Amino acid sequence: MNEKVVVLNGAKMNYDNSLDFSGLSDNVVLYDDTTAEEFAERVRDAAAIVTKEMPVTKEMIEKLPENVRLICEAGTGYNNIDLEAAREKGLTVCNVPAYSSHRVAHTAVMMMLNLSSSMQKQLRMLERGDRSNFAKCLQVPHTELNGKTLGVIGAGNIGKQVIRIARAMDMHILVYTRTPREDEDDLRYVPLETLLRESDYVSLHCPLTADTRHLIDAERLALMKPTAFLINTSRGALIDEKALIDALRNGTIAGAGLDVQETEPPAEDNPLYDMENVILTPHMGWKGQETRQRMVDIVAADVQGFFAGQPVNVV
Repeated sequence: MNEKVVVLNGAKMNYDNSLDFSGLSDNVVLYDDTTAEEFAERVRDAAAIVTKEMPVTKEMIEKLPENVRLICEAGTGYNNIDLEAAREKGLTVCNVPAYSSHRVAHTAVMMMLNLSSSMQKQLRMLERGDRSNFAKCLQVPHTELNGKTLGVIGAGNIGKQVIRIARAMDMHILVYTRTPREDEDDLRYVPLETLLRESDYVSLHCPLTADTRHLIDAERLALMKPTAFLINTSRGALIDEKALIDALRNGTIAGAGLDVQETEPPAEDNPLYDMENVILTPHMGWKGQETRQRMVDIVAADVQGFFAGQPVNVV
């Protein structure tokens, strides 16, 4: 395929130079990053453009030349692209819906396991030279996941993987989805408020939309058990971060595992960095080397399919 494909911010996914983009086209141009000012010139003679969580605004789309026919978002979420502007321009937008399901699910479960054993607190103790956990009875809470209740908000590809692992660990499972479904033997579909009240762990796996922004706010945090933990490996703005910080400080909930934050990276003075009841990671769920190459390969299939007249993963 000879159509020119421009990758606008390749360093976001290829930060270690380990990925192969050659499957996109025989004519691939790769930029590490692209500013809004550089955008128009770089896409001037492209047939398709590839982004990774890079804002593509209405103004940018309106200035695209007619030869650009496809925008591929190298990821599951596509809230960074103005879809209405793309429709008006007659552009096709594709994403990669399931490249990281296992890896992100593993990240969510890893956080649950670490929070249940107070791993963050134990590591902080060692950092400051406190070895009392070795010399005395364990000084921090250490509990089992089996028998606990996991609430999963959103049962797409990643949510389903989390549910599968939780079942293997003998957890009780509650699920909230926009579409009502029939209960299963060990799984109940419940309203959001019921899920928040009854869950020991709440894991978020839904897209960021106008309806889901700050889905978890102060009012809904107050519904949770004071012993419960909140896990977010989806999008940071699903949670009102200020309300979460207050809830963590006040003991409204026991702790949180956050692979995503409302602003990424968080500001240097963000208190989440230093809270012992918080695990904070740098949006790493999708960043496994195998995961990232799978993502690029699916983007290549999106591009190849579109120009062969058989588009896939159209949003």
